[in-house]
Amino acid sequence: MQSANTVLFPGGVAKLVSQRDLEQVPAWPKVFEAQCKDHRYYEILEDTLRDGFEHHYLVLEDDAGAVRGVQPLFFVRQNLTEGVTGPVREVMNTVRKTFPRFLTMRVLMLGCAAGEGHLGCAVEERPWIVQALHATLPSIARQHRASLVILKDFPAQYRSVLRSFADNGYARVPSMPYTRLRLSYSDFDDYLKTLGSATRKNLRRKFRKTAQAAPISMEVVNDITPYLDEIHPLYLQVHDRSPLKFETLTKDYFREMSVRMPDRTRFFLWRQNGRLIAFSFCLVHDGTLYDECLGLEYDVALDLHLYYYTIRDILSWSLSQGLKYYCSSPLNYDPKLHLGCHLMPLDLYVRHTASLLNPIFGQAVKYLEPTRHDPVLKQFPNAHELQSDTV
Repeated sequence: MQSANTVLFPGGVAKLVSQRDLEQVPAWPKVFEAQCKDHRYYEILEDTLRDGFEHHYLVLEDDAGAVRGVQPLFFVRQNLTEGVTGPVREVMNTVRKTFPRFLTMRVLMLGCAAGEGHLGCAVEERPWIVQALHATLPSIARQHRASLVILKDFPAQYRSVLRSFADNGYARVPSMPYTRLRLSYSDFDDYLKTLGSATRKNLRRKFRKTAQAAPISMEVVNDITPYLDEIHPLYLQVHDRSPLKFETLTKDYFREMSVRMPDRTRFFLWRQNGRLIAFSFCLVHDGTLYDECLGLEYDVALDLHLYYYTIRDILSWSLSQGLKYYCSSPLNYDPKLHLGCHLMPLDLYVRHTASLLNPIFGQAVKYLEPTRHDPVLKQFPNAHELQSDTV
């Protein structure tokens, strides 16, 4: 029997379940064990991420009843023009004066609500899982009144295995990429020597100006619980200034990250005269530091060049720990370009659930995708990888 929470497909069955149901699925803790954001991270997101997110998990079983994978997904109402700027955005805003919900749809998103997407299975199971997802996702979306299916922010290394999506009804478009810096330096000064002369001169000037102000101290902690009331307003200051907003992280999110993933969380705290003026939330896994989000006190951030100051301290700490890579979350690409970072392409796979509308929508979405409206991205040495079929 097929229902809104169960879909049969050739070779198996897909079951849409809750987090509580996963307690009966032994495979769940294992499907993301190789990733920085393992199964605990998805559970934290469901428990702490609000603003209309409906979290579910798709358990994929074969005909023998064996669980081959578990895939997190969520439903959310999404403004499809969020990343559009310039004249096109002005036209959209004009239309929305009459039709406020124009190009705002209920969407089924497969992947992670706050991070990149991954297939929830062993590497050898990926071809089977992809076939299962391709066969079931449109049905699940329609049954739950979602107009779109989106595979959200899948790294470029999945392009070969997800080709069946791109070749059969889904438009693949680039999402806002992460950036990465290889840490093959003895210390920050050694790294600084590899940058262009103009960048080196600019950074040294900024650091000299900061050094003339009251001293700034830094500490790194795993448990952010005692500092939640200090860090969250700084996070919101940066978040509210961002031109692109998807999720808003809560105090509970930061607390639960400390409590449930202490082995991977690192919180960098900067104080001046006892006052917290900046923090950075990072994850450390398998030789890489992932810089997830930044909080700044804008009363002093610009005068003290705090963004660059925090980057210097984070890179210095990472080098002292013997880490191999520094990865940073999307946006704010101009300084990352000059700091020698490379892009880490992420892809969206998008289709409309109405078969008649999907060909038209597949062409239109290419004009709505956010990277085409960011001129800085085109200047990165590997910018071509955003669009290429392989990386």
